[in-house]
Amino acid sequence: MYYEIASRIVVPMSTAAPSEADMTDPDSAPPGSAKTTHPPSPHTLPRPATQRVVARRVFDWRLRFGILCLVWGFSFLFIKVGTQGYAPLHVTFGRVAFGSVVLVAVLVAKRERLPRSARTWGHLTVAAFFLNALPFSLFAYAELTIPSTLAGICNASSPLWGMALSLVALSEDRPTRRRVAGLGLGFLGVLTVLGAWQGFSGTDPTGTAMALGASLSYPIGWIYVRRTLAGVDESNVALSSAQMLLATVQVGVVAALFTPVPTSYPLVPLLAVLALGALGTGFAFLLQYGLVAEVGPTTAQMVTYFVPVIATAAGVALLGEQLSWNTPVGALIVLAGAALTQSRPRRTTPRGDD
Repeated sequence: MYYEIASRIVVPMSTAAPSEADMTDPDSAPPGSAKTTHPPSPHTLPRPATQRVVARRVFDWRLRFGILCLVWGFSFLFIKVGTQGYAPLHVTFGRVAFGSVVLVAVLVAKRERLPRSARTWGHLTVAAFFLNALPFSLFAYAELTIPSTLAGICNASSPLWGMALSLVALSEDRPTRRRVAGLGLGFLGVLTVLGAWQGFSGTDPTGTAMALGASLSYPIGWIYVRRTLAGVDESNVALSSAQMLLATVQVGVVAALFTPVPTSYPLVPLLAVLALGALGTGFAFLLQYGLVAEVGPTTAQMVTYFVPVIATAAGVALLGEQLSWNTPVGALIVLAGAALTQSRPRRTTPRGDD
């Protein structure tokens, strides 16, 4: 997920993304966004045309799009493997710590500084909790008892929660028949995934609730950011680095208080945590930001619909997780509902207007 502040894309930490209409319409902007005509900062200015052509030939946006889908899709497998060797809080701590290393390294390379305002740090502390520390921890605990395939599908419900909350918390976000229909369809898909007609048998209710709670945490954070951090001057990398560092401190303190220090460090789970943090959190942010800047949010947001498919395929093929018919069917319904909640009717030009 990403959100935009003062014409800069900031902190994409989940796979749910707003539509292009949301990115440009001040009355329906995504959480954490503010439409502005401020000139871009130096690091967001486009490169010379010749450089862009060379870069696109070597790293075409379609290739980077596919890599991003794979990285985020495999994140749920990395969580599952990581929790096989480490406590959930240690998996989460490694995730945010390794993600911080990547982002801070980019910040240093760009010769930028972390935010200086105490107010900004205060709001980023709340954002770090709802967008990183809490959902990452909930997913790690959830995958102790539910398959990674189910966790990936639960993550796809985040746009549904976002729409439901925005109707309550954001007075300018008016409901439409299409979006309400998408909301209802999406939650019908969730019930299908969970097998509601058979009393939710075969799924752990606590683990599933944690995964759904993680997907709910993201839009809470987006709405908070939209209300508090719109219009700040810091760059996307500076804000993202600060937020991830704060999440590392938050998780580190809780882990130190409630989880014993590991007595051993199994290699495969450790590599999974490293990949989860460095690739699925730090590198994925940079990749998503570049895609949005090059091809726009509408195309970039399509990653949302590939992630649960890849998460499911990875879980079944590599972890041997069982897959009943209602899981993929329900997932398709969830994705269809999510697409409806983010779609908007085409605007027609009044007659006589050019």
